[in-house]
Parts: sequence; structure tokens; C-alpha cells
Amino acid sequence: MSQQTTTEIYTAPRTDVSQNQGKFRIHFNFPGRNHPDHEDHGYGPLATVVESFMDPDTLIGMHPHRNEEIVSWVPAGVMRHDDRRGNDLVTDSEHVMAMNAGREFWHAERTDADDPPLRMLQIFVRPHSLDLDPDIQHEPLPDPVDGEWRRVFGPEGSDAPVTVRNEVDLYDLRLDEGDEITLPERAGRDTYVYVFEGAATVDDATLAETESALVVGDGTATLTAEDDAIVVAFLIDPDAPITRQGTIGR
Repeated sequence: MSQQTTTEIYTAPRTDVSQNQGKFRIHFNFPGRNHPDHEDHGYGPLATVVESFMDPDTLIGMHPHRNEEIVSWVPAGVMRHDDRRGNDLVTDSEHVMAMNAGREFWHAERTDADDPPLRMLQIFVRPHSLDLDPDIQHEPLPDPVDGEWRRVFGPEGSDAPVTVRNEVDLYDLRLDEGDEITLPERAGRDTYVYVFEGAATVDDATLAETESALVVGDGTATLTAEDDAIVVAFLIDPDAPITRQGTIGR
């Protein structure tokens, strides 16, 4: 006799939590708020997914982060990073950066005057422990393959391009209109899906650009592109030990 599987899908419109600093604008997506019975704005170790905009010739001056893991995912354009360790890094569609802030990490971000307008995601992960050693990772990404999930980051000790210190994985995907694919899945994990560009459905749930779905349970869900789409999906262990003292990603 086959075991019955169940999946619940909770959708959310574009977030209304934002900050406008002129040439730098951010929108906070809180995955826990998708679920009507979830009291935490985050979902397990995934604190928030921030949609960030930077105009050309923008500087975000040197500032600290503590007790959070911050991954910068840049599908187009460039984000320039400096820090007190002397790093001068460029994150673009071919690279990913993870700032494992630990007890403290100081950095600055900028775009140059001849850079294109930047729209990216900055993902805030709650670490499993406080005051870990600070670190930064900046690595090339595998070449994307249309219609296939690409792993962007994973837990410490995994073979993902960069790692975070808790049980979260990120995959990205470019899917042509009308094509479909099964969402990433793993035993004991739930999936948070965010449509960065285009439109898609998750089973019968429709998602426009900047909308999201939290997929809970042990069943399989199918993503279908309603337009050409860029989508990210997080595999999250909702029961992983977490800390909640990050500078932003509490």
C-alpha cells in the first residue's frame, strides 16, 4: 500500500515592508508570513529575502553586521564590495558572495557611475550559534542551464559554491514560458519559492513577479512558467536550531 503524501501551499503578494533611501531601495520578504498560523516572520533559519535596488553611482558606506549569514545573488549587473579585511570584490551573474558575519564583519557596497541599475536579492540566514568566527566567501557559479535548477548555496560542509551555517539551500532557475519542472525537495525540508522575474504557477497557485509561495509537507509540487521566468527556491529545515540576534535578519 503506498504512503499518502500531502502538500500545503501558502502564497503571498509582493511585500509592503520597504525602505526608500533614494538611490538605494529595499523590500523585505518574510517567508514566515506566508503561513497563516506561523508566529515568526522568518521561517526556521531563513530570516528574510531582501529585494535590493541600487542606482548607478551609489555608495552604502562601511557598516557592521553581526550574527547573520548574508548571501548576495545578482542575476544581472554588478554589486561592488569592500571590507575591513581588504577585499575588493565584484558580485555579478557569474559569482555569488556569502558574508558569514559571525561576531562582527564590516563592509561597504557600491555601484560605479557607469554600472547599470542593479536589482538583486540579499538573503539573510540565521546561524545556528552566536558569535561564530567571521568569514567571507566569493566564488564562481556553475554556468546556468535553462530549465534546470542550479545550486547557489547550501549548509556548511556541503559542496555548494558557498555555504551558510544553518540548514538552508538556495537554487535558481530560468524557465521558458509553458515549461514545467518539479520543485527541489528533500526529506524534512519545506520550500520557499520567489518569482524574481516573469510569472509562474506552483501546482494551482499563481505567482506574479515578486510574489512567493511556501510549500509545506512531504508531497511533490510542480512549477510551471506562465511567462519566461527567473525563480529562486529555498529548501529549509523548519526545525533547525536558530539564533535571532542578527543586525537585520532577526
